[in-house]
Amino acid sequence: MSDTRPDATARAELSARIDTSKPHSARFWNYFVGGKDHYEVDQKIGDQIKEIFPGLVDVALTSRHFLGRAVRYLAGEQGIRQFLDIGTGLPTADNTHEVAQRVAPDARIVYVDNDPIVLAHANALLTSTKEGRTAYLDADLYEPESVLEAAAATLDFSRPVALMILNTLGHVAEYDRARELVRRLMDGLPSGSHLVISDSTSTSPGMIAASEAYNKSGAVPYYVRGVEEIAGFFDGLDLVEPGVVQVTEWRPESGEAVRTAVDAYCGVGRKL
Repeated sequence: MSDTRPDATARAELSARIDTSKPHSARFWNYFVGGKDHYEVDQKIGDQIKEIFPGLVDVALTSRHFLGRAVRYLAGEQGIRQFLDIGTGLPTADNTHEVAQRVAPDARIVYVDNDPIVLAHANALLTSTKEGRTAYLDADLYEPESVLEAAAATLDFSRPVALMILNTLGHVAEYDRARELVRRLMDGLPSGSHLVISDSTSTSPGMIAASEAYNKSGAVPYYVRGVEEIAGFFDGLDLVEPGVVQVTEWRPESGEAVRTAVDAYCGVGRKL
């Protein structure tokens, strides 16, 4: 397992960077999926948005379920043993390394985030099977080459990697820039690598209203996009069936309830 756990001084510095006076996307999402790592300000905006658009709770939960199915598919059916998870968020149940290492105990996972709240909880993600490895990088999506360089200490970039960017690209205001960041990351990965993306979408008036209310709360804005824009992130890749679809419709497993009105879309693409 990784030895990059923060020491006491680093933890104190991280705590000093945490602002509890404004809502925060990772804590807000944590509240919606039933976690405990949030504050009153996050719960307040969460309850407000539930009144505006109760369906956002379904978006949070079903997006998390998609993560599990995508990782099981990649590790189980495609033999992927390396995962680069950017925009990790706060730990909950069935994080990427837990799902991957259940299928393949030798899987290696690198988590990437630069948010002090997320980094303060990094220890919870730094467990691993003895055969595999996990690591956590304090790095920035806006610096793709630096992310790849640091991840190379854990991952072997001569072998396929699954790049996971879930519910994160909405924080990049300019769509063209978001596409460029994805392209630069994928350019650094070998053939056979996969891109996994999910994000909330502007596919209902309720979701658009919820996004506007959230962005007015003082939190770092999150911009919902059209389905065609989500699909654009996969240009040049071989889309895995069923393509870019609602998160509930991507290879649902036996017993899963499908809610067709979920305003979140996803896809998995393979680099040729």
